[in-house]
Amino acid sequence: MVRGVRWRAGVIAVITVFALAGCLEQTPADVPDPVAAAEPTQAAEPLAQEFGAAPTPSASPTPTPSPKKSPTTRPPAKPKPKRKPPVETQLPPKAPPKPPVAGCTKPKYEGTAATRAQVKQALTAAAGRTYWPTSAPSIKVPVDLVKATAWQESGWQSNIVACDGGIGLMQVMPDTATFVNNRFGKSYDIKKYEDNAALGANYLAWLVKYFGDVYFEGDYTLDTGGDCASHTAPCLINAVIASYNFGFGAVDTDEGLVIPNPRYVENVRALMTECDCLAF
Repeated sequence: MVRGVRWRAGVIAVITVFALAGCLEQTPADVPDPVAAAEPTQAAEPLAQEFGAAPTPSASPTPTPSPKKSPTTRPPAKPKPKRKPPVETQLPPKAPPKPPVAGCTKPKYEGTAATRAQVKQALTAAAGRTYWPTSAPSIKVPVDLVKATAWQESGWQSNIVACDGGIGLMQVMPDTATFVNNRFGKSYDIKKYEDNAALGANYLAWLVKYFGDVYFEGDYTLDTGGDCASHTAPCLINAVIASYNFGFGAVDTDEGLVIPNPRYVENVRALMTECDCLAF
């Protein structure tokens, strides 16, 4: 047993000598650099990117910087048209639409409804009239505007009476009918669909003349392009449409021309080109 131990001890001593000799012969170049060993490898990059770490920079050529975009210059907003004193001395009701009558939950119908063919003829004839033959014969109410307004107001139902008191195709209010008849020396019957169409178109023509004189230097062009492309713009056709629904006093204000009911204006303008009624 002692002999075996001594043999083993001798073997271990020889191995130790050779190991020490190898360590003394190793050059500094063979020693691993601890800094280099700590650097991440390219193989580890996808995993790092997956968890949101910045990718390891690669030795790629420096990219050419892209030219800087110049800031977009918006055209200056067009100022609101200046107000002039109105020429008209007889004015329609200024108040906005009346609230529904207490207890009224749905419109009622009186008499027999006109057919769509009859309504179309009445609206077309109303749009074709010259309502200002002396002072403004150039004013024409576009037939598409008359048809669209009637569709928005009543769905072309000639015998409908709304809870707020609006009557017929154009949902003319009795006070507005009285104003139009007095101002133009007419005797339109608000309950006859042909006269109702004429009342509505006549009132639209009055609004064109009024706002054209007060805000647009006597220009009665009902354009929907250019500065009037938006339904919220303070332009003539928007003022006319808004006033028909909300009363001209809510549009012609102390602060100038405003559009208090842009959704209504938007609806009517859309109906002027997209209404199914245009094909009737």
